[in-house]
Amino acid sequence: MNSQNKNNKVLENNTGNQLFPVFLKLNQLKVLLVGAGNIGLEKLEAVLSNSPDTQIDIVAESFLPKLIQLAGNYPRVKLHSKRFEATDLEGHDLVIIATGDNILNAEIRSLARPLHLLINVADKPDLCDFYLGSIVKKGDLKIGISTNGKSPTIAKRLKEIFQTNLPDELDLTLQQMNKLRTTLGGDFAHKVKELNKATESLINNSNEKPLARKISWKLLAAAFAGLILIVIMFKYY
Repeated sequence: MNSQNKNNKVLENNTGNQLFPVFLKLNQLKVLLVGAGNIGLEKLEAVLSNSPDTQIDIVAESFLPKLIQLAGNYPRVKLHSKRFEATDLEGHDLVIIATGDNILNAEIRSLARPLHLLINVADKPDLCDFYLGSIVKKGDLKIGISTNGKSPTIAKRLKEIFQTNLPDELDLTLQQMNKLRTTLGGDFAHKVKELNKATESLINNSNEKPLARKISWKLLAAAFAGLILIVIMFKYY
């Protein structure tokens, strides 16, 4: 690789969104939410809508009635009516700061940093270790959308587009694909080849009109079901 290509590669790696997307098993972690106003409610809804079994401690001096009502539906969400103290950070893995008080938010972050806790500070991208991005959900399929903190509005609009246009049958396709994957014999390369062949129609149908695409998803799901039955019959009979 010549020097020009190396420079281009370095430039490519140092521009744009450098966030590394991950999907956390929050039901295995412990979250601290500081603040229980409108911002706190928004953060709580975001977490619970994706990981309803998350253990969450909420510390605040006052609680929005809607937040209390929401928390009442989740036994692993605990409300602590008190002023924040440094000891509240102990035993947690992630901290979401949503007090609406910039000075207090910065203070909590400074206390959490030495404890190596992952931190999200509402409306302060520069102070965040992670963002609560817009999430598209279709059964087992989840798509995270990030604008690197530049425009939550754009992320929200993209979420609406994906949520509306991705058919609900896509989850059925995922379930069928999983069954097909577990029934395929041969080595890894063979399995990849067969799965690529089975999903090729997803690409070929990309230029169809929306209604045609929706129908094709249904047909694809049905085809997977039939294919799995054939594989099982040959394998066990």
